[in-house]
Parts: sequence; C-alpha cells; structure tokens
Amino acid sequence: MIACLRAAMFSLIFLAAGSAPSSAADYPNRPVRWLIGFPAGGPVDVVARIMSQALSEHFGQQFVVENRAGSGGNIATAAAISSPPDGYTLLFSGANNAISASLYKKLPFDFIRDTVPVAVFTQVPNLLVVSNAMPVKTVQELIDYCKANPGKVSYASSGNGTTVHMSAELFKAMTKCDMLHVPYRGSAAAFPDVISNKVQLIFDNLPTAMEQARGGSVRALGVSSPQRWPSVPEIPAIAETVPGYEATVFYGMSAPKGTPPEIIDILNKAVNEVLKDPKLVARFAAIGGVPKPMTPAGYGKLIADATEKWRKVVEFAGVSVD
Repeated sequence: MIACLRAAMFSLIFLAAGSAPSSAADYPNRPVRWLIGFPAGGPVDVVARIMSQALSEHFGQQFVVENRAGSGGNIATAAAISSPPDGYTLLFSGANNAISASLYKKLPFDFIRDTVPVAVFTQVPNLLVVSNAMPVKTVQELIDYCKANPGKVSYASSGNGTTVHMSAELFKAMTKCDMLHVPYRGSAAAFPDVISNKVQLIFDNLPTAMEQARGGSVRALGVSSPQRWPSVPEIPAIAETVPGYEATVFYGMSAPKGTPPEIIDILNKAVNEVLKDPKLVARFAAIGGVPKPMTPAGYGKLIADATEKWRKVVEFAGVSVD
C-alpha cells in the first residue's frame, strides 16, 4: 500500500516541477479536479458531490469529483500533494488525514507540512449501528454482550485509518470490549455484511448510517457527538453511557503546498458563501450535517488539534498500519 502512495506521488512530480502558479485574476478559468479518498456512494462522496455542485454553480466552472479510494484516503492525499499547486487540483480533506498522521508509520508525506488548509464544509457525528440479528438495543447492552462474548463480535469500517475505524477503536479502548476489526473499501461495501450479520456493527458517518437505520436494515444505538445531535435527537449520545466518548467528523478542502494565497482566499470565500445558501443548508440537514464556515487559519488549527487528539487515541488503542 505504501508503494502505491509513493507511486501516486512520483507519477505526478514532473508536472509539479514544471508548473507555474496560476493567476488568481481569472480563477478558475477551466475545470477544477477534486480528489476524494473514498468510493462513490459513501458519506464522504455524498458531501463532496453536494459541495461540487454548489461550487460549480458559484464559479461557472466544473468542480469534477475524482474518487481515488484506498489506504484511509492517503492515496488521494498523495496524488493531491504531488499535483501542481495552481488551484486546479484540490483535496477533500478531513478527520481521516488527522488520524493517518499517527496511525500510518511510513507515509511518504506530512499532511500538515505538505498541504494548505482552504475551508471547512460541515461537521457530523458517526452513528453506531448494529445488525438487527444482534440481541442488543442500547449501548450498555452492546457492552455487556461484548464482555459476555469476548472476541466473537466484529465491526466493519470503511478502511484503516478512517474515522469509522478509529471511532470503534476509541470505543474498544474506553469500554474494554474485545471486538475484531474487518476493514472494507468504503462503508457502502461494508453495509451488506452488517445487514446480513457477517459483521455485527459499524460506527459509520451519520449520513449513510442513518439512511440504513431509517430503512430498517440496521438498528441505531448511539451518536458519537458529545451530546445528542440536532437532526436525530431521539438517538442517545454514546457519551451518555461512556462518559467522555467523542468522535465528531469534519469535512473540508485542502490544496497542495505552494498554492497561491490569493487562490486559497477565493476558494475560502466561495465555500463560506455557498454554505449560507438555504438550499444547501437543507441538503446538509437532511443528511445530519451542520455547516461550519471557517477561515483557512481556523481550519488549520482544527486539523492540528485533531491530529494531536487522534495521536493520543492511536497510542492509547495501540493500533498502527505499516
């Protein structure tokens, strides 16, 4: 996997070397490529396509979503970092990048050093859902079941290093539950096995997990936000049973290091402007998201703080990926 990351970086390095920064005067004057580190159909992709449509309409130029799934989003990150810093290749970034910084031991890049924060779109919690075949209806009943059946409960994730993975690892560490991790290439691929009880549960991002729960395919037990989430107030926070538990997800945009500040400013102002659109606010609300307009500096601090938080979780849980 690390070899794939290096290949993704070096395959584009000659382009970066020969590219001059684009003028901000007429930016963007051609389509913008937006790299997404997860498969189509998953929660990250859903948010990305909402934002790509909004930004395409705002600028009158297409923001083209390009899914580069794998390695917890790191393949897309490597490709973005290796791209010309001209504003025409961007990265859908988020909490997975903060996690990867400590979870992956041999990354060929340093996310904070090699990217520039642009803007934040929204924050959402993860949702703990279990197979309907599981004889549990509350978080406490799940904990009791796991302790009565050590090693017999497995949880799915959308890949190593994702918030879906680390939300479960944090839960394991805080509850002393013995559960087996089964990674998939995106949560869309995982849900059929959760529904059929091949794996028993998943801590998936709220948009897709809530859709499955409302459809009756799985049972929702708790949200990963510190308190109950506004769009699903009927679902308890996991923290009501496990005090201090919190794993809120943020979604945003980053650019390769060296991207002109003027272009970063144009993109940030555009994102913050479209986040005020009542139609977009309603679309986010429908998937459980809350718009989070923020300056580039504010996003940089959010990433730095999250990187430190998840470093502690990774060390506490004792997990790593080579």
